[in-house]
Amino acid sequence: MKKFRGKKRYFHNLARELDVAYYDLDFGKDGWFDIWHTHLDFYGLGDNSLKLRREHIKAHIILYNNLLEKLKLIKKPYQSWIELVDEDTGLDGVYIHTPNPNDNNFPLKLENIKWDCHIPKYYKDLINLNEFNVGHYTGESNNLFIIQSKNNGIRL
Repeated sequence: MKKFRGKKRYFHNLARELDVAYYDLDFGKDGWFDIWHTHLDFYGLGDNSLKLRREHIKAHIILYNNLLEKLKLIKKPYQSWIELVDEDTGLDGVYIHTPNPNDNNFPLKLENIKWDCHIPKYYKDLINLNEFNVGHYTGESNNLFIIQSKNNGIRL
């Protein structure tokens, strides 16, 4: 693996992106989300380093909390969660879903989520279990962890 240079600048730029205004999302009365999501570790840098993985998870949690604050303002039901993919950190993301005109798929129900799961020790300390539910399920070929607020939105 080639040495990752410019970490300070990279994480400074990432921190700028954590502001909800950066995404220019429509949280107004007519706004809707059809499994909208964003990937903060788009290049999968966390696959090469546990330290980078943990920094990206922290960033996902910050963005998720910022989005939850904005979602409190909308007057419609919503679902929001963080998805962490063990095999490919580039697939980690923050998701928002509401009733929408594209499909009748709200609320989204993911089958086979185990909500009382074992949380890997390398990011257990990053997740406040008083605020969040953590679940595990196996997707198409990946192990996925779902982090979802206990107090906001509709549970998956």
